[in-house]
Amino acid sequence: MKLAIVIERLEAWRGGAETSTLELARLLAARGHEIHIVTATNSQSPPDMTIHRVGSTSVLPALRTAAFVRNASAFLNTHRFDLVHAISPLPTADVYQPRGGLLGETLERNVAMRRTASRRLLKRALLAMNVKQRALLDLERRTFARGGPLILAVSKYVALQCERLYAVRDERVRVVFNGVRTTLPPAADRAAQRESVRRQFQIADETLLLLFIAHNFRLKGLDALIDTMSRLVTAGINQLHLMVVGRDNPARFQRRLQSLRLDRFVTFTGPTQRITSFFFAADVCVHPTYYDPCSRVVLEALSYGVPCITTAFNGASEIMTDGCEGFVIDTPDNVGLSARRIEELIAPELRRKMSERALLLRDRLSMSRHVEELDNIFMELRR
Repeated sequence: MKLAIVIERLEAWRGGAETSTLELARLLAARGHEIHIVTATNSQSPPDMTIHRVGSTSVLPALRTAAFVRNASAFLNTHRFDLVHAISPLPTADVYQPRGGLLGETLERNVAMRRTASRRLLKRALLAMNVKQRALLDLERRTFARGGPLILAVSKYVALQCERLYAVRDERVRVVFNGVRTTLPPAADRAAQRESVRRQFQIADETLLLLFIAHNFRLKGLDALIDTMSRLVTAGINQLHLMVVGRDNPARFQRRLQSLRLDRFVTFTGPTQRITSFFFAADVCVHPTYYDPCSRVVLEALSYGVPCITTAFNGASEIMTDGCEGFVIDTPDNVGLSARRIEELIAPELRRKMSERALLLRDRLSMSRHVEELDNIFMELRR
């Protein structure tokens, strides 16, 4: 089948949606499909697919996505494809897979993470006046309009957003749960990588190492996690350390940690090319996010046998059973509950049991399973 995958930006460093798109494109190609990626990113075509660059220039930078969609539609009108799979909102696509979730929910959750009513009101007003957000919302609404593409949600959480925000449900929405690569190195290699990272950052083996990975520290709940750390340390629990990995600016958080006298308990590493080593070094992955359609960080951690603590606002929590592979808390701001859960995980035996349970999820977490389900839907649409 000749497949077009439409995504505005293709750079993997941008986040999970872009990384997942590249992975699924390669796996679809390996299944015998002819893959064409339509994107605004200037990139050479790898051997297993063809990349077509279309422009996204606009007088107003805020309207670049709308310009990209317009140009991508024009390109698709002049080329024949058996099926068009859109990651960016495209009303004329055959299937739309909002890997980053729905914009309406994203905006609501951005408002929710403001800690006072006045700040939430101000944020809501600013978003309402934001030209870029208004243009993107218009694109999303047109994509969800009657007669539009089949919607492929990466979690039940996203499927519920489709129903709540656009009254789109049932036969037009399919849940194809997200996936990640699930290659697990031998135990000796994992132990060596654990020892290497801990030695580099001077973290003793008996110290409970919490791992937080994000490119948007605020949205993923770092402020709430700092509150949790403060509560634990104040209670006398000091054999723990938080490692923050990602490319966001840490300055504001570092100042807050210094004011709370917590800076010796937290390390900011910046971005890294060896993220799997950090998973093996960690005892617990903590992802108290305000919003995640289906976090790759949590799925990857579980696939490596790392117990996770995340929130109900993360679609990835659907694969977990609270208390089995980790814990699911109601909201990032429930600091008391987060602290109690971390305190419970100080016990090595509980972590070992949760790790074993997490490893049993590997088949359900795999990107190969995800792509097989996508492929079955594509074949169904072509019949």
